[in-house]
Amino acid sequence: MIKKTLKWLGWIVLIPVLIIALFLIYITVDDYKPAAQVELQTSNNKGENLKQGEPFTVTTFNIGYAGLDQGQDFFMDGGTMSRSSSKKQTEANLSSIGDILEDTGSNLYLLQEVDVNSSRSNHINEVEELTNRFPTYSSTFAINYKVPWVPIPVLHPMGSVHSGLLTLSTLHSASSTRFDLPGKEKWPVQQNELDRAFIASRFPVNNGKELVLINLHLSAFDKGGNIRKQQLDFLASFIKQEMEKGSYLIMGGDWNHSLPGTDSSQFKTTQGWPEWLQAFPETFTPKGFQWANDPSTPSVRTLDVSYQAGVNFRAVIDGFLISPNIEIVSVQGHDLSFKNSDHNPVTGSFILK
Repeated sequence: MIKKTLKWLGWIVLIPVLIIALFLIYITVDDYKPAAQVELQTSNNKGENLKQGEPFTVTTFNIGYAGLDQGQDFFMDGGTMSRSSSKKQTEANLSSIGDILEDTGSNLYLLQEVDVNSSRSNHINEVEELTNRFPTYSSTFAINYKVPWVPIPVLHPMGSVHSGLLTLSTLHSASSTRFDLPGKEKWPVQQNELDRAFIASRFPVNNGKELVLINLHLSAFDKGGNIRKQQLDFLASFIKQEMEKGSYLIMGGDWNHSLPGTDSSQFKTTQGWPEWLQAFPETFTPKGFQWANDPSTPSVRTLDVSYQAGVNFRAVIDGFLISPNIEIVSVQGHDLSFKNSDHNPVTGSFILK
Protein backbone atom coordinates (compact mmCIF):
# COMPACT_ATOMS: atom_id res chain seq x y z
CA MET A 1 0.00 0.00 0.00
CA ILE A 2 2.82 2.41 0.91
CA LYS A 3 4.65 1.52 -2.28
CA LYS A 4 1.54 2.23 -4.36
CA THR A 5 0.98 5.56 -2.61
CA LEU A 6 4.57 6.64 -3.21
CA LYS A 7 4.21 5.71 -6.86
CA TRP A 8 1.13 7.92 -7.22
CA LEU A 9 2.86 10.76 -5.40
CA GLY A 10 5.79 10.39 -7.77
CA TRP A 11 3.50 10.75 -10.78
CA ILE A 12 1.76 13.75 -9.22
CA VAL A 13 5.14 15.48 -8.93
CA LEU A 14 6.52 14.26 -12.26
CA ILE A 15 3.61 15.19 -14.52
CA PRO A 16 3.72 18.98 -13.80
CA VAL A 17 7.52 18.91 -14.17
CA LEU A 18 7.20 17.21 -17.56
CA ILE A 19 4.56 19.70 -18.68
CA ILE A 20 6.76 22.65 -17.70
CA ALA A 21 9.80 21.07 -19.37
CA LEU A 22 7.89 20.45 -22.61
CA PHE A 23 6.55 24.01 -22.55
CA LEU A 24 10.04 25.45 -22.11
CA ILE A 25 11.34 23.32 -24.97
CA TYR A 26 8.42 24.42 -27.16
CA ILE A 27 8.85 28.18 -26.59
CA THR A 28 12.62 27.87 -27.04
CA VAL A 29 12.35 26.01 -30.36
CA ASP A 30 9.49 28.25 -31.58
CA ASP A 31 11.14 31.50 -30.42
CA TYR A 32 10.90 34.31 -32.96
CA LYS A 33 14.47 35.23 -33.96
CA PRO A 34 14.49 37.93 -36.62
CA ALA A 35 17.62 38.98 -38.47
CA ALA A 36 19.34 42.22 -37.51
CA GLN A 37 17.75 43.87 -40.54
CA VAL A 38 14.65 42.71 -42.41
CA GLU A 39 13.39 44.37 -45.58
CA LEU A 40 9.66 44.99 -45.23
CA GLN A 41 6.88 44.98 -47.79
CA THR A 42 4.86 48.17 -48.23
CA SER A 43 1.35 47.77 -49.58
CA ASN A 44 -0.44 50.36 -51.74
CA ASN A 45 2.71 52.49 -52.10
CA LYS A 46 1.22 55.01 -54.52
CA GLY A 47 1.73 58.38 -52.84
CA GLU A 48 3.64 61.40 -54.09
CA ASN A 49 7.16 62.37 -53.06
CA LEU A 50 7.75 64.76 -50.19
CA LYS A 51 8.40 68.39 -51.10
CA GLN A 52 10.96 70.59 -49.40
CA GLY A 53 9.36 73.66 -47.83
CA GLU A 54 5.83 72.24 -47.66
CA PRO A 55 4.32 71.24 -44.28
CA PHE A 56 3.31 67.66 -43.52
CA THR A 57 1.94 66.01 -40.39
CA VAL A 58 2.86 62.89 -38.41
CA THR A 59 0.81 61.27 -35.63
CA THR A 60 2.22 58.71 -33.22
CA PHE A 61 -0.15 56.54 -31.17
CA ASN A 62 0.43 53.45 -29.05
CA ILE A 63 -3.05 51.94 -29.39
CA GLY A 64 -2.58 49.41 -26.56
CA TYR A 65 -3.87 46.58 -28.79
CA ALA A 66 -7.31 48.27 -28.54
CA GLY A 67 -7.67 46.56 -25.19
CA LEU A 68 -6.25 48.97 -22.62
CA ASP A 69 -9.21 51.34 -22.39
CA GLN A 70 -10.29 53.39 -19.36
CA GLY A 71 -11.70 50.41 -17.52
CA GLN A 72 -8.56 48.28 -17.77
CA ASP A 73 -5.48 47.68 -15.67
CA PHE A 74 -2.45 45.53 -16.59
CA PHE A 75 -0.59 42.89 -14.62
CA MET A 76 2.92 44.09 -15.58
CA ASP A 77 2.11 47.48 -14.07
CA GLY A 78 0.70 46.09 -10.83
CA GLY A 79 -2.85 45.32 -11.97
CA THR A 80 -4.48 41.95 -12.59
CA MET A 81 -5.67 41.98 -16.23
CA SER A 82 -3.84 40.78 -19.32
CA ARG A 83 -6.52 40.84 -22.02
CA SER A 84 -9.21 43.12 -23.36
CA SER A 85 -12.45 42.87 -21.38
CA SER A 86 -14.39 41.51 -24.39
CA LYS A 87 -14.38 41.23 -28.17
CA LYS A 88 -17.15 43.82 -28.35
CA GLN A 89 -15.07 46.30 -26.34
CA THR A 90 -11.98 45.64 -28.48
CA GLU A 91 -13.99 46.34 -31.64
CA ALA A 92 -15.42 49.53 -30.11
CA ASN A 93 -11.96 50.71 -29.06
CA LEU A 94 -10.48 49.97 -32.49
CA SER A 95 -13.30 51.82 -34.24
CA SER A 96 -12.80 54.87 -32.01
CA ILE A 97 -9.04 54.76 -32.59
CA GLY A 98 -9.70 54.82 -36.33
CA ASP A 99 -11.99 57.85 -35.85
CA ILE A 100 -9.30 59.64 -33.82
CA LEU A 101 -6.67 59.04 -36.49
CA GLU A 102 -9.02 60.24 -39.23
CA ASP A 103 -9.75 63.41 -37.27
CA THR A 104 -6.06 64.33 -37.21
CA GLY A 105 -5.86 64.05 -41.02
CA SER A 106 -2.15 63.28 -40.83
CA ASN A 107 0.06 62.32 -43.76
CA LEU A 108 1.84 59.70 -41.66
CA TYR A 109 0.77 57.50 -38.75
CA LEU A 110 3.22 55.71 -36.47
CA LEU A 111 1.29 53.08 -34.51
CA GLN A 112 2.53 50.71 -31.82
CA GLU A 113 1.00 47.59 -30.19
CA VAL A 114 -1.11 46.71 -33.21
CA ASP A 115 -2.17 43.05 -33.04
CA VAL A 116 -2.50 40.59 -35.91
CA ASN A 117 -3.70 37.48 -34.09
CA SER A 118 -3.55 37.64 -30.29
CA SER A 119 -5.58 36.22 -27.43
CA ARG A 120 -5.44 39.57 -25.63
CA SER A 121 -7.35 41.30 -28.45
CA ASN A 122 -9.74 38.42 -29.20
CA HIS A 123 -7.81 37.43 -32.36
CA ILE A 124 -8.99 40.51 -34.26
CA ASN A 125 -6.62 41.41 -37.10
CA GLU A 126 -6.09 45.04 -36.14
CA VAL A 127 -3.47 45.61 -38.84
CA GLU A 128 -5.99 44.59 -41.48
CA GLU A 129 -8.80 46.62 -39.90
CA LEU A 130 -6.74 49.82 -39.73
CA THR A 131 -5.25 49.32 -43.19
CA ASN A 132 -8.75 48.91 -44.63
CA ARG A 133 -9.86 52.01 -42.71
CA PHE A 134 -7.28 54.07 -44.65
CA PRO A 135 -7.53 52.79 -48.25
CA THR A 136 -5.56 55.70 -49.74
CA TYR A 137 -2.60 55.13 -47.40
CA SER A 138 0.31 52.75 -47.83
CA SER A 139 0.95 50.35 -44.95
CA THR A 140 4.10 48.80 -43.54
CA PHE A 141 4.08 46.32 -40.66
CA ALA A 142 6.91 44.88 -38.56
CA ILE A 143 6.59 42.20 -35.90
CA ASN A 144 7.99 43.00 -32.46
CA TYR A 145 6.05 40.49 -30.35
CA LYS A 146 5.41 36.91 -31.47
CA VAL A 147 4.95 34.28 -28.77
CA PRO A 148 2.89 31.06 -28.97
CA TRP A 149 1.69 31.34 -25.37
CA VAL A 150 2.42 33.74 -22.51
CA PRO A 151 1.49 31.69 -19.41
CA ILE A 152 1.11 34.60 -16.97
CA PRO A 153 -0.82 35.70 -15.02
CA VAL A 154 -1.39 32.04 -14.08
CA LEU A 155 -5.16 32.26 -13.59
CA HIS A 156 -5.76 34.58 -16.57
CA PRO A 157 -2.80 34.16 -18.94
CA MET A 158 -2.15 36.60 -21.76
CA GLY A 159 -2.03 33.67 -24.18
CA SER A 160 -0.82 33.84 -27.78
CA VAL A 161 0.58 37.12 -29.10
CA HIS A 162 1.32 38.28 -32.64
CA SER A 163 1.77 42.04 -32.70
CA GLY A 164 3.94 44.87 -33.92
CA LEU A 165 4.48 48.31 -35.40
CA LEU A 166 2.37 49.77 -38.21
CA THR A 167 3.28 52.78 -40.37
CA LEU A 168 0.59 54.30 -42.61
CA SER A 169 1.42 56.98 -45.20
CA THR A 170 0.01 59.12 -47.99
CA LEU A 171 3.56 59.59 -49.27
CA HIS A 172 5.68 57.38 -51.49
CA SER A 173 8.43 55.46 -49.71
CA ALA A 174 11.53 54.04 -51.39
CA SER A 175 12.02 51.29 -48.80
CA SER A 176 11.24 50.20 -45.25
CA THR A 177 13.46 48.12 -42.98
CA ARG A 178 12.94 46.47 -39.61
CA PHE A 179 15.97 47.06 -37.38
CA ASP A 180 16.29 44.71 -34.42
CA LEU A 181 17.18 46.55 -31.22
CA PRO A 182 19.86 45.15 -28.88
CA GLY A 183 19.28 44.16 -25.29
CA LYS A 184 17.45 40.96 -24.35
CA GLU A 185 16.19 39.43 -21.14
CA LYS A 186 17.67 36.12 -19.95
CA TRP A 187 16.22 32.73 -20.93
CA PRO A 188 13.38 31.80 -20.54
CA VAL A 189 11.97 35.29 -19.80
CA GLN A 190 12.93 36.60 -23.24
CA GLN A 191 10.96 33.80 -24.89
CA ASN A 192 7.80 35.48 -23.55
CA GLU A 193 8.93 39.07 -24.12
CA LEU A 194 8.84 41.53 -27.00
CA ASP A 195 11.61 41.54 -29.60
CA ARG A 196 12.07 45.29 -29.65
CA ALA A 197 12.64 46.90 -33.04
CA PHE A 198 11.96 49.97 -35.12
CA ILE A 199 10.78 50.56 -38.69
CA ALA A 200 12.97 52.88 -40.76
CA SER A 201 11.01 54.12 -43.79
CA ARG A 202 12.81 56.15 -46.45
CA PHE A 203 10.83 58.83 -48.28
CA PRO A 204 12.39 60.53 -51.34
CA VAL A 205 12.32 64.34 -51.27
CA ASN A 206 12.13 66.50 -54.41
CA ASN A 207 15.55 68.01 -53.62
CA GLY A 208 17.28 64.65 -53.98
CA LYS A 209 17.54 63.88 -50.26
CA GLU A 210 15.58 61.42 -48.12
CA LEU A 211 13.42 61.68 -45.05
CA VAL A 212 14.11 58.73 -42.78
CA LEU A 213 11.05 58.16 -40.62
CA ILE A 214 11.45 55.95 -37.54
CA ASN A 215 8.54 54.16 -35.85
CA LEU A 216 9.80 52.88 -32.50
CA HIS A 217 8.70 51.31 -29.21
CA LEU A 218 11.44 51.03 -26.59
CA SER A 219 11.57 48.74 -23.54
CA ALA A 220 9.76 49.60 -20.32
CA PHE A 221 10.12 47.03 -17.58
CA ASP A 222 13.85 46.24 -17.68
CA LYS A 223 15.25 46.64 -14.18
CA GLY A 224 17.95 49.25 -13.94
CA GLY A 225 17.30 50.43 -17.50
CA ASN A 226 20.26 48.48 -18.93
CA ILE A 227 18.32 47.30 -21.96
CA ARG A 228 16.99 50.78 -22.63
CA LYS A 229 20.55 52.14 -22.53
CA GLN A 230 21.65 49.60 -25.16
CA GLN A 231 18.71 50.58 -27.34
CA LEU A 232 19.48 54.30 -27.07
CA ASP A 233 23.15 53.66 -27.88
CA PHE A 234 22.03 51.80 -31.00
CA LEU A 235 19.75 54.70 -31.99
CA ALA A 236 22.58 57.18 -31.43
CA SER A 237 24.79 55.19 -33.83
CA PHE A 238 21.97 55.04 -36.39
CA ILE A 239 21.43 58.81 -36.13
CA LYS A 240 25.15 59.49 -36.68
CA GLN A 241 25.16 57.39 -39.86
CA GLU A 242 22.09 59.14 -41.28
CA MET A 243 23.39 62.63 -40.46
CA GLU A 244 26.61 61.83 -42.32
CA LYS A 245 24.43 61.10 -45.37
CA GLY A 246 22.63 64.44 -45.04
CA SER A 247 19.24 62.80 -44.45
CA TYR A 248 16.25 64.37 -42.81
CA LEU A 249 15.34 62.35 -39.72
CA ILE A 250 12.16 62.05 -37.64
CA MET A 251 12.10 59.49 -34.85
CA GLY A 252 8.67 59.01 -33.31
CA GLY A 253 6.80 56.60 -31.10
CA ASP A 254 6.66 55.30 -27.55
CA TRP A 255 10.04 56.05 -25.94
CA ASN A 256 9.07 54.64 -22.51
CA HIS A 257 11.01 57.50 -20.88
CA SER A 258 9.81 60.79 -19.45
CA LEU A 259 10.75 63.02 -22.36
CA PRO A 260 12.99 66.11 -22.13
CA GLY A 261 11.15 69.39 -21.59
CA THR A 262 8.22 67.73 -19.82
CA ASP A 263 7.26 67.72 -16.15
CA SER A 264 4.99 64.96 -14.83
CA SER A 265 4.42 66.81 -11.55
CA GLN A 266 2.02 69.20 -13.30
CA PHE A 267 -0.46 66.35 -13.79
CA LYS A 268 -2.49 65.89 -10.60
CA THR A 269 -2.15 62.41 -9.07
CA THR A 270 -2.33 60.53 -5.80
CA GLN A 271 0.35 58.09 -6.98
CA GLY A 272 4.13 58.29 -6.80
CA TRP A 273 6.59 58.05 -9.68
CA PRO A 274 6.26 54.49 -11.08
CA GLU A 275 9.25 52.19 -10.88
CA TRP A 276 9.27 51.39 -14.61
CA LEU A 277 9.48 55.02 -15.76
CA GLN A 278 12.88 56.65 -16.21
CA ALA A 279 13.82 60.21 -17.08
CA PHE A 280 15.38 60.49 -20.53
CA PRO A 281 19.19 60.62 -20.31
CA GLU A 282 20.38 64.21 -20.70
CA THR A 283 23.48 62.98 -22.51
CA PHE A 284 21.57 61.36 -25.38
CA THR A 285 20.12 64.18 -27.52
CA PRO A 286 22.40 64.62 -30.58
CA LYS A 287 23.76 68.08 -31.37
CA GLY A 288 21.17 70.35 -32.99
CA PHE A 289 18.33 67.85 -32.62
CA GLN A 290 15.02 69.02 -31.15
CA TRP A 291 12.34 67.25 -29.16
CA ALA A 292 8.82 67.69 -30.50
CA ASN A 293 6.33 66.82 -27.79
CA ASP A 294 3.46 68.51 -25.97
CA PRO A 295 4.44 69.05 -22.31
CA SER A 296 0.91 70.18 -21.43
CA THR A 297 -0.81 66.91 -22.37
CA PRO A 298 0.04 63.54 -20.78
CA SER A 299 0.56 60.76 -23.29
CA VAL A 300 0.49 57.75 -20.92
CA ARG A 301 -1.09 56.66 -17.65
CA THR A 302 -0.23 54.02 -15.08
CA LEU A 303 -2.08 50.72 -15.36
CA ASP A 304 -2.05 49.37 -11.82
CA VAL A 305 -5.69 50.50 -11.59
CA SER A 306 -8.33 51.48 -14.13
CA TYR A 307 -8.30 55.14 -15.15
CA GLN A 308 -9.56 57.64 -12.59
CA ALA A 309 -8.87 61.32 -13.20
CA GLY A 310 -6.49 62.64 -10.56
CA VAL A 311 -5.49 59.16 -9.36
CA ASN A 312 -3.30 57.57 -12.05
CA PHE A 313 0.22 58.89 -12.52
CA ARG A 314 0.59 60.45 -15.97
CA ALA A 315 3.59 61.46 -18.04
CA VAL A 316 4.72 62.41 -21.55
CA ILE A 317 6.60 59.48 -23.10
CA ASP A 318 5.32 59.71 -26.69
CA GLY A 319 6.69 62.22 -29.18
CA PHE A 320 9.33 62.96 -31.80
CA LEU A 321 13.06 63.60 -32.03
CA ILE A 322 13.80 65.83 -35.03
CA SER A 323 17.03 66.47 -36.95
CA PRO A 324 18.37 70.05 -37.26
CA ASN A 325 17.38 70.32 -40.95
CA ILE A 326 13.66 70.09 -40.12
CA GLU A 327 11.48 72.92 -38.82
CA ILE A 328 8.90 72.10 -36.14
CA VAL A 329 5.74 74.01 -37.04
CA SER A 330 3.56 72.73 -34.18
CA VAL A 331 3.06 69.79 -31.81
CA GLN A 332 -0.24 68.81 -30.22
CA GLY A 333 -1.04 66.08 -27.73
CA HIS A 334 -4.63 64.91 -27.96
CA ASP A 335 -6.15 64.63 -24.49
CA LEU A 336 -8.65 61.79 -24.90
CA SER A 337 -8.70 60.89 -21.19
CA PHE A 338 -7.31 57.48 -22.19
CA LYS A 339 -10.75 56.38 -23.32
CA ASN A 340 -9.62 53.67 -25.76
CA SER A 341 -5.93 53.17 -24.95
CA ASP A 342 -3.51 53.73 -22.08
CA HIS A 343 -1.81 56.29 -24.33
CA ASN A 344 -2.89 59.56 -25.94
CA PRO A 345 -1.78 60.32 -29.52
CA VAL A 346 0.61 63.13 -30.43
CA THR A 347 0.62 65.02 -33.76
CA GLY A 348 3.48 67.08 -35.14
CA SER A 349 3.58 69.37 -38.15
CA PHE A 350 6.97 69.73 -39.86
CA ILE A 351 8.72 71.40 -42.79
CA LEU A 352 11.91 70.14 -44.43
CA LYS A 353 14.40 72.99 -44.59
